[in-house]
Amino acid sequence: MVTASGGSAAVTIDPVDGGRWTSLVLAGREWLWAGPGLLSGPRTGRRDFVDAGGLDECFPTVRGTPDHGGLWNQPWDTTVSFEETTLTRTFTAGADTVVADYTLQAPPGYRFIWAAHALLDCAVGATISAPFAPTCRLYPEAAAHLPEPWPADAPWVADTWPTTLGLDTYGPSDGTAVGAVLVDCPTVSVQDRDALLTWELSCPGQPVSTALWRNQAGFPDGAPYRSLGVEPMLGRVFDLAEAGPGDAAVVPANGELTWRLTVTARPV
Repeated sequence: MVTASGGSAAVTIDPVDGGRWTSLVLAGREWLWAGPGLLSGPRTGRRDFVDAGGLDECFPTVRGTPDHGGLWNQPWDTTVSFEETTLTRTFTAGADTVVADYTLQAPPGYRFIWAAHALLDCAVGATISAPFAPTCRLYPEAAAHLPEPWPADAPWVADTWPTTLGLDTYGPSDGTAVGAVLVDCPTVSVQDRDALLTWELSCPGQPVSTALWRNQAGFPDGAPYRSLGVEPMLGRVFDLAEAGPGDAAVVPANGELTWRLTVTARPV
């Protein structure tokens, strides 16, 4: 394990298990969920994503192929490669703040989705807030819970945050599991018990959104558990294969793209 710390903030990384963030301590508490114990040891070489908790780096897609991207199932350190790309990540920790800086080197025009797939250790009643009311793309697992029939062949439908499903609250176990993308929303906060956690993603000139996965004991079939994913992302869709114009990040002509993820917390 590798830990970056400063002041009262600390982030711990497991370079053997896909560079996964295993701990994020801010405002005097742990924020990352430890996972349901589906697997012991690294997930190296696996094709189907295994939910280990913490924060996984999803690149070049979240859903689709490869499942949750091509980084979580290989060992990596500060720098990791996937196909014709190289991603570098560095951390800076300060007073209740952790900053992750990313540099992607790839062929000009390379299209991708990236997400910081963070699963949070939150209690029932935690709330998710955005600084405005963004468009929210809902995905087919929400179809049974919507008032209108799902349009044929639609990869997603649009609603206004917090949507008719009330996705701004992590509620009691009701057998639902819903994924959504808050389009062009670079900042989201989570209030849980006596603290507020804020994610802010910056990448000028690129589509910056926040994905949400609210699993209230609705996933997986047969052995459901609870998890809350709040996932800053480059892009506007989960699956790169479904990305229309402007829905994916694009590497510029110089073959390099940088972005910054800032995580802060404070008592409330």
